[in-house]
Amino acid sequence: MAQIFPKWLNLLHFVAGAGAACAVLGAVGFFWYFGSPNYTDVGYRPIQPVPYSHRLHAGAMGMDCRYCHYNVERSKMAGVPPTQICMNCHAVVLPKSEKLALVHKSYETGKPIEWVRVHKIPDYAYFDHSVHIHAGVGCASCHGRIDQMDVVQQEKPLSMGWCLECHRNPTNNLRDLTKTSVTQMDWQPDPVHQPEIAAKLIAEKKLQPPQDCSACHR
Repeated sequence: MAQIFPKWLNLLHFVAGAGAACAVLGAVGFFWYFGSPNYTDVGYRPIQPVPYSHRLHAGAMGMDCRYCHYNVERSKMAGVPPTQICMNCHAVVLPKSEKLALVHKSYETGKPIEWVRVHKIPDYAYFDHSVHIHAGVGCASCHGRIDQMDVVQQEKPLSMGWCLECHRNPTNNLRDLTKTSVTQMDWQPDPVHQPEIAAKLIAEKKLQPPQDCSACHR
């Protein structure tokens, strides 16, 4: 057999094997990044049926998130505000604006505005807004600086790994709700005392962020 398959063919076999391994690793790396939420979800910014600007309402006007998303403190879902919430102001403010024509039509007909959902957790994962709010996790930790967005986009991957990073070490996302609000968008953790503050909050509230599968996959 040595005459049919000389030793130098071993080198070709090695090179071919190494090339195949590199190709497989390259393909895995390609799909690992380009198939991950960091690439597919972060930056998602759909056009909404009504050009609602969070930069104007939550930023310049200082409206609290909870005025529109009024269920966020007591419900699993933050909730899409019904047209009535919009009309509380816009029955008087800019009532004849063409940009608000769909809002007025929705109010008159009773047909909800078909807002396009931006942040979506997979159906097989359980997430409760109220639990996180009462733990002291602010809106900006997951949604970014909504108050600076004319068109809302997804800022964080909201992936399992990303959530687990916070559950393993929530220190920089916990704020003292006696001193600030969960809706304060420009809140930043204290660069010096945050570990001490977080440790105190964890002890007082007996926080034990779960890391087992059953916590989210019920």
